[in-house]
Amino acid sequence: MAKVALIGASGAVGSRLLRELSDGGHIVTGIARNPEKIVALPGVTARKGDVFDTEGLADLIRGHDAVISSVHFLDSDTDALIEAVRASGVKRYLVVGGAGSLEVAPGKRLVDSPNFPAIYKAEAQKGADFLDRLK
Repeated sequence: MAKVALIGASGAVGSRLLRELSDGGHIVTGIARNPEKIVALPGVTARKGDVFDTEGLADLIRGHDAVISSVHFLDSDTDALIEAVRASGVKRYLVVGGAGSLEVAPGKRLVDSPNFPAIYKAEAQKGADFLDRLK
């Protein structure tokens, strides 16, 4: 059993992760702008958090074994999220993202391929930039 902070716990992906973590017996702090939208599950505590408030987010995630971020890249700030995790002292940080940053050939990312759908390009590019920043 781990103590996990899940940022974006009320979203499409976040809510699925929340259920998996709860079903696995983990203690979860579900963080969202609107915590009332976080599903009530065993072991889950819903908390209000803002991905742009580095200090407030660091306070919410401090003391956890791991942090998972499942927020839209366009709706967040890469540096603020990374700094919040660093400031919290949590050593494990997982980021949920799309496939746009994956390589389709050595040195060639999917998001950079000519047939990548334009409608998803901005989100995928910001996700790829986030991955580069994490590296």
